[in-house]
Amino acid sequence: MMKFIMENKICHQTGIVILAAGSSSRLSRPKQLLQYKESTLLKNTISAALKVKNSFLIVVTGANHDLIAKELNLPEILFSFNSEWEKGMSSSIAKGITEALLVNPDCEQCILAVCDQPFVTSAIFENLISESKKTGKEIAASAYSETLGTPVLFHKKYFPELLALKGKEGAKKLIKKYAEDVVAVPFEKGNIDIDTEEDYNQLIS
Repeated sequence: MMKFIMENKICHQTGIVILAAGSSSRLSRPKQLLQYKESTLLKNTISAALKVKNSFLIVVTGANHDLIAKELNLPEILFSFNSEWEKGMSSSIAKGITEALLVNPDCEQCILAVCDQPFVTSAIFENLISESKKTGKEIAASAYSETLGTPVLFHKKYFPELLALKGKEGAKKLIKKYAEDVVAVPFEKGNIDIDTEEDYNQLIS
């Protein structure tokens, strides 16, 4: 891991944290490994993240960690196992932010993403970064279906509050709390995510 840290500390100021710790309780199998476009849902998100310049990637796992790590044994990916994944999304966010600061203490901002938005692309991540920089807003959230959500970028000043989230609380709590510091970035089809077999069947049909 030390080699990974040294290689990524210089100039890689944006951490991309993919939250993939859930048990997919509404599915009969891990959603992270569902086949999609000759790949998997998780690998699709990882591929998009790896194309973003001056960034480093952390994948937070929990349930099904061994299966996921075996499937995606790539040197560019740093897996971070969240042993407290059952406590809810907040524990995975905290794990990801903590790991990002360990990899690069000078990390300026982090993008939080989930593994089951099949239409995410590198352009989505890049637009969050560019819009935040252009507007001076320190939260850049994806906009779809009249809501704001993931992927979402947070400047480092919000890291302490992300680390303090509890239970099922997620990034949306901070998006609402600091609405005046949020820029909305359109994400076409961002509302499509995979929670059930029906969702998945509609995606691949």
